[in-house]
Amino acid sequence: MKVVIIGGVAGGASCAARARRLSEDSEIIVLDRGRYVSFANCGLPYYVGDVIHNEKDLIVATPELFKNRFNIDVRLQSEAVSIDRQAKTVTVRPLDGGNEYTESYDALVLSPGAGPIRPPLEGIDLPGIFSLRTIPDSRNIRNWIKEHHVKEAAIVGGGFIGLEMADNLTRQGIRVKVIELQTQVMPPLDPEMLPEVEKHLKDNGVELILGDAVASFKASENELITIRTQSGKDIAVGMVILAIGVKPENALAKAAGLEIGARGGIRVDRQMRTTDPAIWAVGDAVETHEFSTGQNISVPLAGPANRQGRIAADVIFGRDSAFRGVQGTAVCRIFDYTVAMTGLSEKTLQSLKTVYQKIYLHPGQHVSYFPGAHAIDMKVLFEPSTGRILGAQAVGQDGVEKRIDVISMAIQMKATVFDLEEAELCYAPQFGAAKDPVNFAGMIAAN
Repeated sequence: MKVVIIGGVAGGASCAARARRLSEDSEIIVLDRGRYVSFANCGLPYYVGDVIHNEKDLIVATPELFKNRFNIDVRLQSEAVSIDRQAKTVTVRPLDGGNEYTESYDALVLSPGAGPIRPPLEGIDLPGIFSLRTIPDSRNIRNWIKEHHVKEAAIVGGGFIGLEMADNLTRQGIRVKVIELQTQVMPPLDPEMLPEVEKHLKDNGVELILGDAVASFKASENELITIRTQSGKDIAVGMVILAIGVKPENALAKAAGLEIGARGGIRVDRQMRTTDPAIWAVGDAVETHEFSTGQNISVPLAGPANRQGRIAADVIFGRDSAFRGVQGTAVCRIFDYTVAMTGLSEKTLQSLKTVYQKIYLHPGQHVSYFPGAHAIDMKVLFEPSTGRILGAQAVGQDGVEKRIDVISMAIQMKATVFDLEEAELCYAPQFGAAKDPVNFAGMIAAN
């Protein structure tokens, strides 16, 4: 068996390692057009913010490690330019010189990832306007800050990455403005969960410009960039970070005639197989299904990408594995606050016309008599006829991700709010309460 994997990072690298565990004698080749086959892209904002000091700490695995530990042939700066499905070959272009060549395969896995959205706005290619997706991106941002003595920055997009960047830039003494098209930050969450988060951002010096969008960028005096918003505001800053989302890298798959979903992702089945039985696709480039509803969805997160890579390898080597779907489980630390969610939001349930009930609660992350107690604002959504949990959101200073992780697992197990009542969780005064916030959520829902 010869397996060729296009793209590394989370999905492709996980697929390669899993494939080797399942087969000692197969030939496994990873082609990646970048300089790093496996790196921690989720850590990039913290490298920009100098929380992570050394760029090398972002590198998860090198080609040498893949070769020495797994006998996997990793070829960096090697771009797959076309696929011949009938001949089962990939045409490869070395980006560091050399002639194009073809590589045959028995099984092909596409893991090209997703690229940052850069809308066709006037001035968007000006120096000092950055996206953040790769190690070189983060290096370029760090260098720009240092060389141009940046004092003010604008972040276009108030989602998870945008707010992580706001946090990290502010900690470096840079005044930050966040421009968000929606009337709230973190659009995946329901709006009533966010007033404290928005207040906390403002208290830490972040200016929020909500319900507005960028119309154009122009170079101005003193190496500044002037942003004109659609409402007519002019904002002069020393640097702009674009954090308005990503789009699946689907060009190679589309050119090969593979089916592309309505959201632009490569269409796959639950075994991560594309419309060609010899080609699989994983990670941010694919369109898969939401766990509770089965609806097609694209969720560019590292966790699902890793699981999808393993499942593709399982199926290639004869195991009957299947991807359960995505729940959009995510967490973000913004200064002293943690925001986390899993499953369906109320906004999504309303758009689907799904019957649901919701409960709110504000328990402490641990017992009130133990020093350092702070409230967690929680929201849980469930199906009224059965009690099946549909989604949850939480905001607080500590203990937030722990509760959302428990509820995320409960959703995967198709558990109900009555199961949350009976969940036996760790308790000591410094960690929780005899009736944990998760238990309380179940009890309130059951009332």
